[in-house]
Amino acid sequence: MKQLWAPWRMRYIKSEKPGGCIFCDKPAAGDDQANHIVWRGEKAFVLLNAYPYNNGHLMVAPYAHIGELESLPADTLAEIMDLCQDAVRALKRDFNAEGINVGLNLGAAAGAGVKDHLHFHLVPRWVGDTNFMPVTADVRIIPQSLDHAWSLLHKAFADLRTGQGADAPG
Repeated sequence: MKQLWAPWRMRYIKSEKPGGCIFCDKPAAGDDQANHIVWRGEKAFVLLNAYPYNNGHLMVAPYAHIGELESLPADTLAEIMDLCQDAVRALKRDFNAEGINVGLNLGAAAGAGVKDHLHFHLVPRWVGDTNFMPVTADVRIIPQSLDHAWSLLHKAFADLRTGQGADAPG
């Protein structure tokens, strides 16, 4: 049997798993860099997924603890979509993403890991980014730390949201 050595996972394995909701707790903690919150809007925010499918895997969530899409106020939904657009711009510009999967899993039956607080996933993709590791070993290779991804994306959002980026909307 072959072994994959991933010592950085031991900290997670031994850690006490938090109760509560990560989409409520992380913004309330106040340390955006440590919690990988890339950008805060008025009604929604953007953060990196701590267990990404690919480097740069982002999530966009409302601050309000709402699990049903149909229950989101229109202004919150509009801001979430604006943040998703900027996430796409940032991933294309700073990660050279050739494609992006955008998804929303509503409810446990649909695969929602956090079913009571809806959130969109944005997963950057590149031609040929799927290799033998997930198929043969059920392992993904993420070539970038969350801290490095946060630095790039935080700057990208600051550029885009303040009109400084070359491809900023407006």
